Amino acid sequence: MEAILDRYNSTSLDEVKVWFEAAKISDFPIDGGACVKYKDKQIAVFNFTRTNKWYACQNVCPHKMEMVLSRGMIGDDKGTPKVACPLHKKTFSLENGENLNGDIAPIATYPVKVEGDTVFIGFAE
Repeated sequence: MEAILDRYNSTSLDEVKVWFEAAKISDFPIDGGACVKYKDKQIAVFNFTRTNKWYACQNVCPHKMEMVLSRGMIGDDKGTPKVACPLHKKTFSLENGENLNGDIAPIATYPVKVEGDTVFIGFAE
């Protein structure tokens, strides 16, 4: 379990060295998520249409180590965009990965940019 979590370190915009071409905008559901693979990582990418923002985070929920966050419900917690694990309802900030329930580890988050009709995710490696 520890090894899976160690691979997911958040990347800030300042640390981005690689912009990975994830998919076209049309490949993502409106106000929902989809999973893409980058090297050995599964990344959940969210099209938060109602706020006109995009977010990316690890796909594995640290609660039960299930690859399900891309299928989670997105919403808002006092102004903080969040995703809720579809299996266990644990919620995480899409901005910084913080566990909003306060009872388990945070998740990794990644910068997202959109150029034309293409979505890119930023990585430090």
